[in-house]
Amino acid sequence: MKDYKYVDYLWDDKKAAELNENQLELFLYRSNLLGADLRITNYGGGNTSCKTLEKDPLTSEEVEVMWIKGSGGDIGTLTRSGIAGLYTERLRNLKKVYRGLEDEDRMVGLFNHCIFDLESRAPSIDTPLHGLLPFPHIDHLHPDALIAIAASKEGEKITKEIWGETMGWVDWQRPGFDLGLQLEKCLLENPSIRGIVLGSHGLFTWGQTSLECYLNSLDVIEQASSYITEKIKKNGSVFGGEKRSALEPKKRKQKAADLMPLLRSLCSSEQAMIGHFSDAPEVLEFVNSNDLEHLAPMGTSCPDHFLRTKIKPLILPLNADIEIKDHEELKKRIEAEFEAYRKDYKAYYNQCKKDNSPALRDPNPVILLFPGVGLFSFAKNKQTARVASEFYCNAINVMRGAEAISSYIALPLQEAFDIEYWLLEEAKLKRMPKEQSLSRKVALVTGAGGGIGKSIAQKLASEGAVVGLLDISETNLNEALKDFSKDNAIGVVCDITHTNAIEDAIKKICLAFGGIDIVVHSAGLAISKALTETTTADWDLLQDVLVKGQFELFKQAATIIRVQGMGGNFVTIASKNGLVAGPNNVGYGTAKAAQQHMARLLAAELAKDQIRVNTVNPDGVIVGSKIWEGAWAKGRAEANGISIDELPAFYAKRNLLNQIITPDDIAQAVFSLVALLDKSTGNTLNVDGGMANAFVR
Repeated sequence: MKDYKYVDYLWDDKKAAELNENQLELFLYRSNLLGADLRITNYGGGNTSCKTLEKDPLTSEEVEVMWIKGSGGDIGTLTRSGIAGLYTERLRNLKKVYRGLEDEDRMVGLFNHCIFDLESRAPSIDTPLHGLLPFPHIDHLHPDALIAIAASKEGEKITKEIWGETMGWVDWQRPGFDLGLQLEKCLLENPSIRGIVLGSHGLFTWGQTSLECYLNSLDVIEQASSYITEKIKKNGSVFGGEKRSALEPKKRKQKAADLMPLLRSLCSSEQAMIGHFSDAPEVLEFVNSNDLEHLAPMGTSCPDHFLRTKIKPLILPLNADIEIKDHEELKKRIEAEFEAYRKDYKAYYNQCKKDNSPALRDPNPVILLFPGVGLFSFAKNKQTARVASEFYCNAINVMRGAEAISSYIALPLQEAFDIEYWLLEEAKLKRMPKEQSLSRKVALVTGAGGGIGKSIAQKLASEGAVVGLLDISETNLNEALKDFSKDNAIGVVCDITHTNAIEDAIKKICLAFGGIDIVVHSAGLAISKALTETTTADWDLLQDVLVKGQFELFKQAATIIRVQGMGGNFVTIASKNGLVAGPNNVGYGTAKAAQQHMARLLAAELAKDQIRVNTVNPDGVIVGSKIWEGAWAKGRAEANGISIDELPAFYAKRNLLNQIITPDDIAQAVFSLVALLDKSTGNTLNVDGGMANAFVR
């Protein structure tokens, strides 16, 4: 095992041996290891390949096949289904028909004529860069340290200073067939090199085996990182030193949470966005530095960076000590900066566009920098917003390194535009799946640790929403979160009988996702007792959880939704018992009736804010419901003169459709109200199999 300081050596000889020298499996293994270290390459960035000898299915002759990450893939999660397999010789023969730089787009279409594996993903634009080099294993990576060298004013000179004649250099050029020819030429002129640095772009390294290629990549990145670190130590400071101090961690997050809904509103002028916040050390070092105002407007250099972050960020004109109380007043202060950014982006488009350029895209910023606080990013979903933030952190590291060893240079605007609005990039965007019905929505669900609440949260997430799951039980919450990804849900332990707990939960959701659009009050409990047996404590508990909890939840969420100005949805999970009089039910039935009428009152009041308020009335949800695990089941069984074991069949038989009602049925009703019935408010939707005595009208 080699000892590295700036990269992680993750190769496991035992694991590699289990792959039985299968070059394709070892290639995938190497790719995943490289993608696991964000200092080496970020999500979706870089490309890896290997070449193997295979039997041609048409001739039975042995042919060389190149396996390479397919278009839009990620080396960190790459699997067999995510790669393309091409005849290497056919790919190289494309040199005979290549007509020059104006022919790049046509060449991409010709890659399909080189396909060997009929299950291949679409070959990426990097395919010829790998195919025109002779090595069996090749890594194309975007390490921060290498891009810092590649994006520095004296990049080629520094490359020679670090590696002498063992590394080649190719000036910036947009990825494509001609760049592959330039790499081939560089190798022919320098046959002993171990890799090539691409100006403003990244790194190519290779090896005869997968392990040799992996070690070569790590060695080169380690050497670059060590060189930059020594320069920083010698200089004594980075980014011109600290201009301002960061707030302490708790205050930073508090400030960010308070500001998020307003920023989300401004970034969503064209279409709704989901937010992400970072106060990582590299972010704070940059946003608090003397060089922030000089470097940030220059924009990023690596194409993988600015395709996800836009060419440059917006620096918020705010002091970290500002009190965020009056959002309307604050909006007046900063919306001019957003309008100026949009105007500047449109000018960039109009200045650089060509006759066949795709239409102008959303001109709002993706990255927002708040000195003293951190970095905000906004995109169509949480993963995209998080990845944009990570890529900008990479860009910060690049600027940091480039400034330490020389001076940072960004791509010329025209070059950046030609990549951002490349017709092939536009075609890739058009191939993306259609967005789901709740994409770009943030939902909050109480009682989400199990039963009905969990099913609702799962349904909303499955339809594209990001979800904040609230529950009083940390154990139930942690168990529920196992069914969600890190990018589509967070869990918050919350006792909704406490106003401060609700406030804290809402702030955490705003910090995680940018705001709130959908609120579902599903937290509940049931107490079945006769009037004379119902205690004041029973009454207060039911009122606090079901009624007061709903009141505080909707009240605080309405404030956030008004700041966003994008409308919203409130749904309360009430009960048939709020409509139907029955024995031993005074506390529960009264509380449920209060929930129902509060929803009607709020529907009338909040309509002007485009907040729709509706009610779902379940009945007999026994299977999977937490409520039926307690004394409620015993009480309802006694009230109906049956045993607990007979309850499911009893409740199914008593409705008109003779159907068992499940938590998923309730979740479907909630989805219908928030996603399909977009002109309905003040309504009550019964999900009970048909109970005539509970008909609303």
